[in-house]
Amino acid sequence: MRLLQNKVVFITGGSRGIGREIALRFAADGAKIAIAAKTSDPHSSLPGTIHTVADEIRRAGGEALPLQVDVRSTDAVKNAIETTVKTFGGLDILVNNASAISPTGILDTSPQRYDLLQSINTRGTYLCSHYAIPHLRASRNPHVLTLSPPISTKAKWYGTYAAYAISKYGMTMCTLGVAEEFRLDGIAANSLWPRTMIATDAVRVHYEDEYRRSRHPAIMADAAYYIVTKDSRTFSGNSLIDEDFLRDEGLSDFSHYAVDPRVELAADILID
Repeated sequence: MRLLQNKVVFITGGSRGIGREIALRFAADGAKIAIAAKTSDPHSSLPGTIHTVADEIRRAGGEALPLQVDVRSTDAVKNAIETTVKTFGGLDILVNNASAISPTGILDTSPQRYDLLQSINTRGTYLCSHYAIPHLRASRNPHVLTLSPPISTKAKWYGTYAAYAISKYGMTMCTLGVAEEFRLDGIAANSLWPRTMIATDAVRVHYEDEYRRSRHPAIMADAAYYIVTKDSRTFSGNSLIDEDFLRDEGLSDFSHYAVDPRVELAADILID
């Protein structure tokens, strides 16, 4: 059974990495996907654009709508979501994946970088949710999935990556807010975060030594699929870790996700 057949999905930051992998996983199930990301033209060193991913989505069995969007722009987000609804006839799933990273302490994080993290991560998530929710209300099984960690009350990550931690935990606060405020509308909101490092370009740049000890983004895509195909009225307000959640879903062998099964996996950041 193709549970996402003809479901309309709006994914931010979907031109590469986890967002791309989620898009392809959903496309294989017949979804109609709007890829909203900044990269329209090829990058000098990073692979993937909204157009190359759109082609991959179509080859995987889905429909694609490439949209060049900077989630910091109110008008760009509003127009992109309206275009998605007009093109595909509605909206069923929002995936807040777009994110900026800065694994730096306070003195090494400029005020400008702080503003960038907050505007893309927390504000971008809020903005997309704000404009998506009126359309999600019309869906039979609406979901908002945000790529963010369980909120920590311990000092560890605030004392290591204060600006980044604040921005990512802020995304999870958006999850909790949407889940509670729109519970009676049947709109589910959940957050998902990896147990281990994930083999993305961000990890390659900032944690080069950990790349071989990472898992393929497919583990996050599989977890995302199981989340958004659940009943939105009964599964909401959760902060989920990919491996733990998939174990609850009956999976026990995760070896095929490893970049290099011969080495010990590296734990991800921002989870205790």
